[in-house]
Amino acid sequence: MKGLIIKGIGGFYYVKTDEGIIEAKGRGIFKKDGITLCVGDEVEAEIIDRDKMTGVIEKIYPRKNCFIRPPIANIDVFAVVFAAKKPAPNYPVIDKFLINAQLHDIEPIICINKSDLVTNDEIDKIKAIYGKAYKVISISAASGEGVNELLSLIKGKKAALAGPSGVGKSSLLNKLHPAANMETGEVSKKTMRGKHTTRHVEIFDIEQGGMIFDTPGFTSFEIGDMDEADLKHYYPEFDEYLGHCRYDNCNHLKEPGCAVTAAVRSGEIHPMRYSSYAANMEELKNRNKY
Repeated sequence: MKGLIIKGIGGFYYVKTDEGIIEAKGRGIFKKDGITLCVGDEVEAEIIDRDKMTGVIEKIYPRKNCFIRPPIANIDVFAVVFAAKKPAPNYPVIDKFLINAQLHDIEPIICINKSDLVTNDEIDKIKAIYGKAYKVISISAASGEGVNELLSLIKGKKAALAGPSGVGKSSLLNKLHPAANMETGEVSKKTMRGKHTTRHVEIFDIEQGGMIFDTPGFTSFEIGDMDEADLKHYYPEFDEYLGHCRYDNCNHLKEPGCAVTAAVRSGEIHPMRYSSYAANMEELKNRNKY
């Protein structure tokens, strides 16, 4: 029967089917072929013991996308969560999430959490960095501000909360789906970094429609083996300027007649985003040397 893996703990997978939830293990062929079963996988499962509702996973249906750390699949939306304060936003990490969302055909929504700790002007400054290219909302897991807006944006979709530790992902999940009742952690006063409070991967139904993943360790990405020439396509605010540079092979760095750098100087592209592009380009160049 067809089912959905909704939780994975210690090699056991919990598969939601029309007949109930089955505790199952994967066939040995998956390990032999180097395939990792993921929460979010649509699978074919067989019940071995109906009294105990245990069984085995026979087949994985084709995936839209997947990640190994953490093992999740078929994501429609990334809610990229970071704190407006405590800890301060880590923009390079945020931008790597955004690049990876596009690489995996995932819609990103930027969620500025802990909005209750800062002024509206401070929120507006953060929104100005990303607002031209992405959907950006301010939320507060403490007060509930913005939670309904986020629920409306992920309705009917499979959404993953992603972001650095200590930014309030577990607290936000509790607001989105109170029955999840996740353990939450305090941010270390010494390091201003959060404790990892999520220890396994699970996906929850949302009352308003759709599903939401909770994921441990989903804190950062590398930008992979991307070709340097492709990086510009992962900064959507560049799109309208591409093809308008003096040189067809412009890297949008120090070349004369570059439409992108001109847009940065005129304020049409935020300098923080351009700095991110330049830093990632340098990272790719250094990586591709070896």
